Amino acid sequence: MNNRKDMRAVEGPEGIFRTTMEYTENAMLCHFNMKKGAKVPLHNHPAEQIGYLISGKIKFVQKDDKFFIAEPGCGYAFASMEYHGAEVLEDSEVIESFSPARDEYK
Repeated sequence: MNNRKDMRAVEGPEGIFRTTMEYTENAMLCHFNMKKGAKVPLHNHPAEQIGYLISGKIKFVQKDDKFFIAEPGCGYAFASMEYHGAEVLEDSEVIESFSPARDEYK
């Protein structure tokens, strides 16, 4: 068991702070603090990604100029290899899970 207050957040990309809370080979749970104006470039990865926006406002971008705006209380999901990115519209706090666990986040 880990408590976020006792853990160090890692920044990357600029303005995005991730704390990996727990993981197994098959799943991972991460907490993100995102600063207004930060951007996550369009990318994809083998892991499925499911998230929940605790606070703030984020524009999630996808291929072909598709996007959606997430506000507090919104859940979202990206399939394995689905392209996605983000523009942080307000300081935001997010919980995300990945399956399988992402090696680069361990």
